[in-house]
Amino acid sequence: MAERGQAPRAWQRMLSGRRLNLLDPSPFDVEISDIAHGLARVARWNGQTFGEHAFSVAQHSLLVEDIALRLEPNLPARHRLAVLLHDAPEYVIGDMISPFKAVMGGHYKDVEKRLLDAIHIRFGLPTALPASLVKLTKRADRISAYYEAIELAGFQPAEAEKIFGAPAGHGARLGLVGWTTGEAQTRFLERFTTLEAAMRGG
Repeated sequence: MAERGQAPRAWQRMLSGRRLNLLDPSPFDVEISDIAHGLARVARWNGQTFGEHAFSVAQHSLLVEDIALRLEPNLPARHRLAVLLHDAPEYVIGDMISPFKAVMGGHYKDVEKRLLDAIHIRFGLPTALPASLVKLTKRADRISAYYEAIELAGFQPAEAEKIFGAPAGHGARLGLVGWTTGEAQTRFLERFTTLEAAMRGG
């Protein structure tokens, strides 16, 4: 709690030892180990999903990156990494469901954008992505949300289609099951490492 006359604390201590300022985040305080650890423990759908384990943002991020690659098989590693990190700020601010984001308005988006910019700079990505990549990421994200909704969150297909749109071939199922936090964290880190190595290699 801030003392009288002092601004409230705006930083969070990470397990890496870094202190990340949420209002003015520095790329030097961003570590992929913290991101993977946090995202593996943040539940999609506020945890309102079937199964023994929550469907984490880390697992969702991997699914979105995989869908994006299926949509664009020649997607370069740099762009795949950007897709993988599209929800990375949620390791700090959590995953707020869309209806609550709408209520929060612009302040939430401002904080989220500053965090994502710092993350991009830390890992050698531009803060302004190509419009085509932004569009692809949103499309893959909505496809992922559709399948998560009907397979994990109890939505009827017609309801999910109305909210998220119907993906091509949407009669099929993906067989989504939430992973343990350990598995989600490990797989996220492995994918990040693979994509970063490919990006650095050309």
